[in-house]
Amino acid sequence: MNSPTILIIDDETQIRKLLEITLSANNFKVHEASTGKEGLISAATRPPDMILLDLGLPDEDGQVILKKLREWYKAPIMILSVRDNEDDIVRALDSGANDYLTKPFRTGELLARIRTALRLAQNTENIPLVEYGSLSIDFTARIVKKNQEVLKLTSTEYHLLTLMAQNESRVLTHQFILKAVWGPSYLEQSQYLRVFVGQLRKKIEDNPNQPKFIITESGVGYRFVGGEK
Repeated sequence: MNSPTILIIDDETQIRKLLEITLSANNFKVHEASTGKEGLISAATRPPDMILLDLGLPDEDGQVILKKLREWYKAPIMILSVRDNEDDIVRALDSGANDYLTKPFRTGELLARIRTALRLAQNTENIPLVEYGSLSIDFTARIVKKNQEVLKLTSTEYHLLTLMAQNESRVLTHQFILKAVWGPSYLEQSQYLRVFVGQLRKKIEDNPNQPKFIITESGVGYRFVGGEK
């Protein structure tokens, strides 16, 4: 199997060096860029399997670079940034980032998230059946089972669950989910979403108060964690 290629767009030499050493030691090929312009050129001329993007770039804000990349680049993009406020995180995720990790970060967590993003990106679209331990989703038959028992989900609950499952391990913001499931007129109805997530958890989780599938990202949204399949 060919080693995946990762493009690092970050102006900090020490960070790029740390990432290059860590990724190379784990069988990844690494390309580097220290500015947004260099990153865009590198991504276009030799497209990587994934991009690690800093927001604090010297020539143009990383949020702008993210939007420019998402005009054509379809592979995973993970934000690595010292910015930890909810507005920056939500904005990046809504603009197409697959994940967001704040600096300083643990290399083990970074590698785990990279592998998950790459694995999900390689999955074929419209997978007919996915199993997550005791939970299974048959996308063709529109049937969800828990411990082999068919769950009675409303159409909205099914749509909500499949949206999250199809974006496994990706943080989905409140507004992204509300727009996708209910439409643009519901963008401010976060409480509405919480009610439906609570109902769905009661049906798919062993313990709704300690969910293992639908994880809350405080102030941002939700992440579906499939676990072992």
